[in-house]
Amino acid sequence: MTLAVRYTAARTLDTAPVEPSEPGPGEVLLAPAYVGICGTDLHIFHGDMDARVAAPAVLGHEMSGRVVRVGAGVEGWQPGDAVTVMPLRWDDSCPACRSGHRHVCQNLDFIGIDSPGAMQQRWTVPADTLVRLPDSLPLDRAALVEPTAVAVHDVGRAQVLAGERVVVVGGGPVGILIALVARSAGAEVRVVEPSAHRRKQAEESGLATWDPAAEDVPEAVRQWTDGAGADVAFEVSGAAAGVDTAVDVLGVRGRLCLVAIHPRPREVNLHRFFWRELTLVGARLYDRSDFERAVALVADGTIPADRLISKIVPLTEAPAAFEALEGGGDVMKILVDCTGDTQEVTA
Repeated sequence: MTLAVRYTAARTLDTAPVEPSEPGPGEVLLAPAYVGICGTDLHIFHGDMDARVAAPAVLGHEMSGRVVRVGAGVEGWQPGDAVTVMPLRWDDSCPACRSGHRHVCQNLDFIGIDSPGAMQQRWTVPADTLVRLPDSLPLDRAALVEPTAVAVHDVGRAQVLAGERVVVVGGGPVGILIALVARSAGAEVRVVEPSAHRRKQAEESGLATWDPAAEDVPEAVRQWTDGAGADVAFEVSGAAAGVDTAVDVLGVRGRLCLVAIHPRPREVNLHRFFWRELTLVGARLYDRSDFERAVALVADGTIPADRLISKIVPLTEAPAAFEALEGGGDVMKILVDCTGDTQEVTA
């Protein structure tokens, strides 16, 4: 038996023994090393996704680990290989897939939400979800590849160009990653964030920040851009005020990229969209090229993963870590260490 963190009901997690499944044809058995807790995991924890998540459910999709065993027909992988997982399974038959947009398949299985995730000591996944990691990349830092892939996809959707002025509204983990990826593309970036701790985290990564509680952000953008306004804004806060700020900072023909999941409809200043010919684009998930780019950015230090990891906790302490993340405060990214030998592993 192995241990797994399971969601059982709203605000209830347990750490329970589970029987690992043997890898079938085309599958691989992994030993997860580190698994990040993200905003979607917190939504599940709060019970907000009960219509989609069937309890008891093993959580986790931001991960790194190693191959333990391969199933029949799997080529190119062997025990010991360092990997992460692109946690998407599509049907290849829906209109989205047929149009070449498999990552937003209309019948998508998001592994870790719709099917068992990585927060366990042994995990069987399809071999075609694996993404290779360089041996030089520490596995704790590699757990940030998945959220970095989100950021790479977001920056691509917004078509950020070198020299453009970019405003990121929301300085949580994904917001900081978007800012870093945009900066690596040659953009000038500012992060808007009310939390002093998160601004400090951004600034320690070399990013300039604004505190919306202390300054007029649209006016600061006007001064920064000599009155032109920002070329691109990313809404990553999930708050109504964040939407207003992201719209207000944009210049003529500016692009607003919506990243945050808003649980309810928001009022939007559509007159501004008309007057300035703004564009709104949604950004969801990623494709394999985004993942491969993310691996490179984490491996070469463009993404300072070590600075974004607030703490690493053993698998048995994962339920308490969820509660710590709820409070925000000085916590940025918590990783769950799945490598402990609390239970005898049968693999």
